[in-house]
Amino acid sequence: MNQTTIMIIDDEPQMRKLIRTFLEKERYTVIEATDGIHALSLVDKVKPQLLIVDVMMPFMDGFTFAKEVKRTSSIPLIFLSAKGEEWDKIQGLKLGGDDYIVKPFLPGELLARVESVLRRANQNNTAEDVLKVGPLVIDNEAHTVTLNGATLSLTLKEFGMLYLLAKNKGRVYTREQLLQIVWGEDHQSSERTVDTHIKTLRLKMESEGDLIETVWGVGYKFGV
Repeated sequence: MNQTTIMIIDDEPQMRKLIRTFLEKERYTVIEATDGIHALSLVDKVKPQLLIVDVMMPFMDGFTFAKEVKRTSSIPLIFLSAKGEEWDKIQGLKLGGDDYIVKPFLPGELLARVESVLRRANQNNTAEDVLKVGPLVIDNEAHTVTLNGATLSLTLKEFGMLYLLAKNKGRVYTREQLLQIVWGEDHQSSERTVDTHIKTLRLKMESEGDLIETVWGVGYKFGV
């Protein structure tokens, strides 16, 4: 079975079965969800490499699901919809969709779009394994940080926060979001813990510590 896991999110069982058949012939691992709420409960557990999302669904539609999942994840996403108007396509892309396929579609078209999006995502992931910000170099694969060529000794939580903020420059994360993403959803820590870790991280970064900016009343961001 292919190492790549794809999640299909569609309220129509026949459509899910059809797409699953196409994908499994290409040896992809396939997970199904019946709507956006169901999908959100599965994403962190199965960690798919691609989401194929129907737009019109009960309980939580595809656009709302995209807004939610993109808050904390960069998983590539393909919208699938019978609505082919230009506005719908533009809206889907603005919400972080990597592609938009209009029903009905041919199997070859779906597979080509899937391969294209996965290829771009893999290229981006490779490029982002090493982040360079001025004299600061963050190597995600090696889990190391150097400043002016000297290695910084960071805890796992400090590294996790620094990489998340640097990778998403300019985006503000609340303390609770940082706790959920870096510490995990089952954390027992208080928001004060984030402040303490940010303080020690800034001290270790010395003159570059001011790259981590405080957004008063909200949280933290990495300066652009």
